[in-house]
Amino acid sequence: MADSSGTVRILQALFFVLIVRPLLAIMIGANIRHAERIPTQAPSILAANHNSHLDTLYLMNIYPFSTLYRLRPVAAADYFMQNRMLAWFARNIMHILPLNRGSLLQRDPLANMEAALENGDILILFTEGSRGEPEKRSALKSGIAHLMARQPSVNVSPIYLHGLGKALPKGDWLPVPFFADVFVGESFAWQGSRQNTMQRSEQAFKHLAAEGAFLDWQ
Repeated sequence: MADSSGTVRILQALFFVLIVRPLLAIMIGANIRHAERIPTQAPSILAANHNSHLDTLYLMNIYPFSTLYRLRPVAAADYFMQNRMLAWFARNIMHILPLNRGSLLQRDPLANMEAALENGDILILFTEGSRGEPEKRSALKSGIAHLMARQPSVNVSPIYLHGLGKALPKGDWLPVPFFADVFVGESFAWQGSRQNTMQRSEQAFKHLAAEGAFLDWQ
């Protein structure tokens, strides 16, 4: 379980002040487009595409340090719980919600996410699942619709990350300078059925991806 003590909050803030923010400022030039749409009210869900380890860091970095402890990235337990040191860092500094992918030990994979939302947190959820190829969209997983069915009053903000996959693609550990864009879509809530919710999600990402493609064309 993550430690919510004042000491851990200070360590988390220091990590972002001394390491994450300088790294992103020096290595990654990024524009946040439609920044006024970034949700500030909790609970809420940031639903983003996923091409890079930088995705989580960048999404957390757009919030003030005082809000960091409210951000809960959903991440694979089999990756981040490999050893005690990494597990401590993942749970306390990154404040992840570990997800046991395909494990019978986690009979209800949405339970922790639902509890976090009921606690007034902001989830960071990568709707494609695992990291894909740089700058290529993958099919959306249905987990977002199942979660929204349980929390129909919680708004989802779709976010399209463009460029971070080239700065630090899957399999690489050394980031390279690259300009990125972050497109924040209009928030929406439960659409009355899982099918309608998935269609609304897909439409949102298609629109944001098209906006990114238009910038590339220019």
